[in-house]
Amino acid sequence: MTLSITRDPEAPAEARQPGSRVELRSIVKEFAGGIRGLDGIDLVIEPGEFVALLGPSGCGKTTALRVLAGLEGATSGTVLIDDKDVSGLPARRRDIGMVFQSYSLFPHMTVLANVEFGLRMRKVAGDERRLRAGDALEMVGLGGFGGRYAHELSGGQQQRVALARALVTEPRVLLLDEPLSALDARVRVQLRDEIRRIQQDFGITTLFVTHDQEEALAVADRVAVMRAGNIEQIGSPEELYSRAKTPFVAEFVGLSNRLRAVASSGSAELCGVRLPLIDPATPDGDVIVFVRPEDIRFAAQGVPVEVVSTSFLGSYRRTAVALDDGTVISVQHPAGFVPTPDERLHIEFDPAPVTAKGWES
Repeated sequence: MTLSITRDPEAPAEARQPGSRVELRSIVKEFAGGIRGLDGIDLVIEPGEFVALLGPSGCGKTTALRVLAGLEGATSGTVLIDDKDVSGLPARRRDIGMVFQSYSLFPHMTVLANVEFGLRMRKVAGDERRLRAGDALEMVGLGGFGGRYAHELSGGQQQRVALARALVTEPRVLLLDEPLSALDARVRVQLRDEIRRIQQDFGITTLFVTHDQEEALAVADRVAVMRAGNIEQIGSPEELYSRAKTPFVAEFVGLSNRLRAVASSGSAELCGVRLPLIDPATPDGDVIVFVRPEDIRFAAQGVPVEVVSTSFLGSYRRTAVALDDGTVISVQHPAGFVPTPDERLHIEFDPAPVTAKGWES
């Protein structure tokens, strides 16, 4: 990748330089007291791929990113970049660009000097350094901001400078650790899309850590959902959302209704309806199934419900309804239909496969 050369986003993929292949192999990270932050995770990121690590606080996603960066040493396991073992290399020798949640800009330096910093450490000559830093600022939409200081920038602008500083050294891998969490919603979406555009234009292999499922699903080629130091499931955003393999993924990714059912022969019966199970090997017996609100619809006939409340969410509504046994579930439907609290209606379940787990008493 050469930032001083303007890339044509319409250029065919084969004309772009591919990113590096990254592999975390059986990574274990133990902290004081024998606490395991990572419990033997395996992860492969293909050249030019954008992978998100998604999970709740304390699940190990930032620890995995820091082990890859060389900021933390693994207790055991191997880190490979382009099939070369870099486990013993310090962070400065791994050729990785990193953007943190805190912008970490030097307050006494101008924007241009901040972006130049990594090149200065690499002994790049002054003229080339300034040219490449200027190109990087143009790339993130801050071409006219080189003479400003951090305190003169908005949060979104500061994060763009941090991104330019990470990219200007032409790293083999880009790591993003919760880079958008300190921004307001509108700026977060704008910068999220900008990061994805730049990543695609330059084919940079990218690992993005976030606890925000919307961010992960919107930008990543694949998402790895983490829990307690392990990768619970990895797949495309569509796969994780529609075919969650575990109850944790079904509950953490998106919104799901929990309904009691009886599993038998690869399907589950609830409210007089049979739905296929994502895992047909689910043992027969009482289970809890997870049904997405958009997989339930109002109908002229079907399961009787009573409207509890309804919420307008822009292009759609979510309406809470109570089944005859008192269970309250959420139905997602077009915004033009406005149910009234206490109104008696009927619902139907789409035959989408569902995730199940053992019935908790």
